[in-house]
Amino acid sequence: MGHAAREGLTQAVHAHERFLWGLCYRMTGVAADAEDLVQETFARALASPPARTDELRPWLTRVAVNLARDLLRRRKREGYVGPWLPSPVDTGEEELPPPGVEARLPGGGSTEGRYALLESVSFAFLLALEALSPKQRAVLLLRDVFDYSVREVAEALRMSEPNVKVVHHRARAAMAAYDGARCLPTRELQARSRAALEGFLGALLTGDVAAAEALLASDVCALSDGGGQYRAARVPVWGVERVLLLYRRLMEMRGPPSAAELRMLNGLPAVVSVFPPSRRDPRLSTQLVVRVDLDADGRISQVHSILTDRKLAGLRMPVPA
Repeated sequence: MGHAAREGLTQAVHAHERFLWGLCYRMTGVAADAEDLVQETFARALASPPARTDELRPWLTRVAVNLARDLLRRRKREGYVGPWLPSPVDTGEEELPPPGVEARLPGGGSTEGRYALLESVSFAFLLALEALSPKQRAVLLLRDVFDYSVREVAEALRMSEPNVKVVHHRARAAMAAYDGARCLPTRELQARSRAALEGFLGALLTGDVAAAEALLASDVCALSDGGGQYRAARVPVWGVERVLLLYRRLMEMRGPPSAAELRMLNGLPAVVSVFPPSRRDPRLSTQLVVRVDLDADGRISQVHSILTDRKLAGLRMPVPA
């Protein structure tokens, strides 16, 4: 391939970068994995490009999905230490993820799929996808998020159209529990989540146990993703008393953060904190993201803590004053 042809191919390939990143992030739930998969897809495109340029996007989609499916199978085979949570991404205050996170459609809008772009990067959606097989995940994302037709999905994934319909039906069935409790990241939900998160962490910092307890649902669950790298609860912690005890002990061990910011991550508010390194215990993380989900009564039903370096690699950290 000549230099000019290679340059043209490189530009054509990179024109699909944000779409591929968005697809790979939703497939894997980890931003760093999505970056790696997109780069590997590009490398394969430049090494062995498709014969026809009009087949480039389906070709790239197929390669990226196959790489993502391999990664998911490898992740399942190798296992994970403790609860697994998605890696947070900064989505800003807009109703759509920012262009740096997500490709905009012509006209600047979201897709007309079953799930909007912002909803489909929410923690609730990404965690619900964990119930799907890699193939179900790919079909559901292309059909219900990126609004592909059955024929387009069949072409991209080299499946028959009847097979796409069967896999899609089963994927939707596996998402039934999510659909039944679906909470869209609206302005109203963002405001309620912000108030609950600030109230919960503020009560912990001031030692107001009663105020913190009043914000928690009776069946609240705390999930901590330390990935075996840092100190974190390796099993889900259930119940008001146990969740409060967990976070009070963590604050005693960790002390106050050296800097913290409230950000809009994955469509809902989260607190991003940095801590000074511990001289006594190097397994205490120096970075932490805390977010919450609310139940139908507005109480906190889930508290998520993400600590692992790879999960937080792409996130801008607050700078201590």
